Amino acid sequence: MKKLLLLLPLLTLAATSLAQVKKSTPNVILIFMDDMGYGDLGVTGALQYHTPVLDALANNGLRFTDFTVPQAVCSASRSALLTGNYPNRMGIQGAYMPNAGLGLAPEEYTLAELMQDQGYTTQMIGKWHLGNEPQFLPTNQGFSAYFGLPYSNDMWPVEFDGTPAKKDSPYAKYPALPLLSMEVGQVVPDTVQIIETLDDQATLTGLYTDKAVDFIRENRKSPFFLYLAHSMTHVPIAASETFKGQSEQGVFGDVMMEVDHAIGRIISELKKHNLEENTLVIFTSDNGPWLNFGNHNGSSGGFREGKGASWEGGVRVPCIISWPAKIHEPTVNNNLVSSMDIFATIAEILGNPKTPHPVDGISFLKQLGDPFAAADRKSLYYYYNKNDLEAVRFENWKLVFPHTYRSYEDVLPGNDGFPGKYNHKQVEAMELYDLRRDPAERYNVIQQHPQVLEKLLEIADEARNDLGDNLQKQEGKNRRPVGRIIRGEEK
Repeated sequence: MKKLLLLLPLLTLAATSLAQVKKSTPNVILIFMDDMGYGDLGVTGALQYHTPVLDALANNGLRFTDFTVPQAVCSASRSALLTGNYPNRMGIQGAYMPNAGLGLAPEEYTLAELMQDQGYTTQMIGKWHLGNEPQFLPTNQGFSAYFGLPYSNDMWPVEFDGTPAKKDSPYAKYPALPLLSMEVGQVVPDTVQIIETLDDQATLTGLYTDKAVDFIRENRKSPFFLYLAHSMTHVPIAASETFKGQSEQGVFGDVMMEVDHAIGRIISELKKHNLEENTLVIFTSDNGPWLNFGNHNGSSGGFREGKGASWEGGVRVPCIISWPAKIHEPTVNNNLVSSMDIFATIAEILGNPKTPHPVDGISFLKQLGDPFAAADRKSLYYYYNKNDLEAVRFENWKLVFPHTYRSYEDVLPGNDGFPGKYNHKQVEAMELYDLRRDPAERYNVIQQHPQVLEKLLEIADEARNDLGDNLQKQEGKNRRPVGRIIRGEEK
């Protein structure tokens, strides 16, 4: 009895300390856009529409100008965001088709699992695209609940003009596009609605936002993690009746204004419950714009190429961070940062709990509180396709290796929801770019900087030894298998 009496104060102290830790750690809202380019916000040069909410977040918080995704395509980019790893380390590539039998392996450890293990309530809203079979869905990857589309909103049996797909159309192969709802413990998700028309698409931004506001309100008294992955601005784009015709640019501008307003609703809900001060809000995009859709997609902000390419227009995206408790003055940060680094940063905020795998991300936490902090990340690998090492980066230098890539240059884009053609181009020999002086990657200076070339080749050797390189027929030592369904089981 005496030992128990002595133990009780210690248990009380431990419980109090845990409560203090939980109170000091922030809520986290991670907003991920789809195909939104570097130049699609007011603060990055957008024209003929306004994004006042996001501009205010940027002007009062932190804006990274050199924020890069490791691959400029849907499934790969999302896997990197949620695990802090290069996609090809986990066998992830490209954009998964419906019922592909592939997904993020259950053994991978996600940001949602990290936060759930630390006592957070977690929810995913919006586009998932890491495997649509039930065992791959968000509630099996650390999320308590899920509401959204299982993959891209153009994977549906509908033509570009919004009419049902014709029998000989490539879109006729797609199943109906389901809006899903699922809670942890469910084996099969509920289908809330079948998205059949462009008018249905126009409701998605509002529906996602309604769910997000409800989640904040319902979990206002305990730490929460919300991952909100908008389906916009991936084509087909559509704005609700309230926002149709509101911009001078047309439907793309309308969509961006609606997304901006939707984020304003989320910020207002945080303020309503006195949560804004200690909520970490991160806003970014999965890759650059799908430029061959012309006026139905956005701007790379002057960077070269767009979605689907390892040039800067494909991989460099906006990133805005708001956390008033930590970021005390407006900051524009020009250091190299990757979307993989978000996992590592949140892990450090939570005290770096042990994870099953080391991560490729590097925490940028010190840069949130210090506008003059040195860069944490010095290098980056640019993979594409199955496992092609197309470029490597060291500080402001980027070395591009010979490869074939899909190009938007020297061909006219489409318009009004219809795509233009692609061009295909070849990098014939290694090219070196100084992104400090030449962010558009137009001037190959490889002959002028032999010592820089040597350093970048060393980094490339490290990448190939670690992750392999199909272009050089190297396997790599540290890759893990993708989640795969064989005879109804994930393998």
